[in-house]
Amino acid sequence: MSEGQVELTNPVDHSVGGMGGHILRRSIHLAIAGIPWLYFTHGETISDLFSIDAIQLVSLVVLGLVIFETVRLKIGFTVFGQRDYEAKQVSALAWGGVAIGIALLALREPDYAYPLIVSLALGDPILGELRRKEFDIKIVIGVATLALFAVWISYAIIFDTSLVIAILLPGVCVAAEWPRLRWIDDNATMIFIPLMLLLVLIPLVG
Repeated sequence: MSEGQVELTNPVDHSVGGMGGHILRRSIHLAIAGIPWLYFTHGETISDLFSIDAIQLVSLVVLGLVIFETVRLKIGFTVFGQRDYEAKQVSALAWGGVAIGIALLALREPDYAYPLIVSLALGDPILGELRRKEFDIKIVIGVATLALFAVWISYAIIFDTSLVIAILLPGVCVAAEWPRLRWIDDNATMIFIPLMLLLVLIPLVG
């Protein structure tokens, strides 16, 4: 294992709160699937309360997450559900929140924002739990890819968007979770890597 990678460990062992903290973290992860619905359905209503646009609200939330995480790291504390080592590194929650915000800023429309964010919400827990149960690596990859394929095809039908992208992106999302890097969490790579490919492909295939 290279110096820039981290060892794959049982997440329950490092969760603040043990299994209870692990379950809370997984529940929050699944709840991420509701973010695009909240933004595209109620974003303007919420942002009107602050007399700003919805996209400005996203920018402020991203900046707020960065500031909060900076303070948290300065103090060095973790809360129930976080991993103990996140006292000294940027948390998965912060990485995910910032990545989702940037995806909304970049995509602006629901057709690709929905499946991208839902892929993070579902894909990471599926991969993590299958690995935790020590399933064969081929089964882990196969199940996760099929699950995300269903997500992308479903949204391609709903929004009448490119089937080419819907076929290509599930495997990319799964592969983007795999690197165990010290300097960036997989919550970010599962958004940023597919997002970069999307931004290249959308002008070509729509």
